[in-house]
Amino acid sequence: MGQSMRAIHDNLQAVQGRIARAAAAAGRDARSVTLLAVSKTHPAALVAQALAAGQRAFGENYVQDALEKMDALAGESIEWHMIGPLQSNKTRFVAERFAWVHSVESEKIARRLSDQRPGSVPALNVLIQVNVSGEASKSGVAPEAVAGLAAAISSLPNLKLRGLMAIPEHGAGVDRYRELKNLYEKLKHEFGFDTLSVGMSDDMEAAIAEGSTMVRIGTAIFGARTKIRPAA
Repeated sequence: MGQSMRAIHDNLQAVQGRIARAAAAAGRDARSVTLLAVSKTHPAALVAQALAAGQRAFGENYVQDALEKMDALAGESIEWHMIGPLQSNKTRFVAERFAWVHSVESEKIARRLSDQRPGSVPALNVLIQVNVSGEASKSGVAPEAVAGLAAAISSLPNLKLRGLMAIPEHGAGVDRYRELKNLYEKLKHEFGFDTLSVGMSDDMEAAIAEGSTMVRIGTAIFGARTKIRPAA
């Protein structure tokens, strides 16, 4: 079922309230946590409703789906984030049209993004995706490989390495979030990290308690996915 404009507005307010309460419980300023609205699989009309309610940053998983929304909402002040797995044949679109990429997990992809980023726009903000669960089916690099990849990315001219992203397994204990926070803090000074992207609709409180600076929220804002897209 679609969401009404009032529902989108109310959902955004409710999520901001959850962020504020979680931040307060952790002794943090709520303004230190950015809300990324995950609009993947939802139509441009819902993005427009969230825009009208004051949301500006949106996360997309599928390149083609995102490009359609970008074209439909051309002229709007939107910060687009690529949060899904990124294939080599789609890097040019991402380098040209997005402001952030959360899912960098190889030097090859990072180099393509840097080479294809137009010189007329600011550097592309990138996050290294970390596989904190160690599951073979999960995307991301092993924690012990992050520093090496960070060093390689830092040398690329058209990228700005901002930090780490992770998707802990469902029901992960606090140790998983703490492991990610510790890795982030260990590398923060050396690489100038300022962004830890972790936490979704079901686990944002646990993530904020352990230092998340950006939560990626879809269902709690837009409701259940309205359609399923193939990975692209």
